[in-house]
Amino acid sequence: MAGETVRPTRLELLRTRRRIVVAKKGLNLLKLKRTALIAEFFAISKEAMKLRGDLQKRIARGYESIRWAEMMEGPTRLENISMLLPDVHPVRVATKNVMGVRTPQVDRGSYTPVAAPELLDLPTSVNESIRHFQGIYAVVLDIAEKENALRRLLKEIEKTKRRASAIENVLIPRLQGTVRYIKFRFDELERDSFSMLKAVKRKIEQEEDNVAAGAA
Repeated sequence: MAGETVRPTRLELLRTRRRIVVAKKGLNLLKLKRTALIAEFFAISKEAMKLRGDLQKRIARGYESIRWAEMMEGPTRLENISMLLPDVHPVRVATKNVMGVRTPQVDRGSYTPVAAPELLDLPTSVNESIRHFQGIYAVVLDIAEKENALRRLLKEIEKTKRRASAIENVLIPRLQGTVRYIKFRFDELERDSFSMLKAVKRKIEQEEDNVAAGAA
């Protein structure tokens, strides 16, 4: 209860009203932030959907190129060639700030497609398959970046929503209740003071009547 912890003074009333003003400003900022986060979430989600559609097409073309290479070179030679290819180079991952949320960002400059060793003298069909899957790898990196950003943005959206709800439904009503309590106590003190003044006035009038009666 507000009355159990708050002193009903004018200073406390002013302080509580200032806190309400600050809380409302903070609530508005949180709502604006949440709106911006949601807009960013849907923008990235749209990009991710486009990339996933592109990935499916690339995978289909990639497997078609493998089937063609297998037909041209045979499964055994194709498997032997795959064992001789170098590993994929690692990529660097930095971070970027989106509305206060740190999300991963793949450093495009650090990604270089794997080049097949010249000594292998690979057939055209195999080189074509390698090129297709290098493109798939690049798209997968983009999708991973977008999906991770979406998860972090969603987490921040929920966090912002909870904070805004706590301010709107708990903090502000509690402060408003404190203001009502202080004003109620002021009204009680005013009534008590008025009653006391009336009692003093009656007592003074009674004493004056007594003095007048004694003089008569």
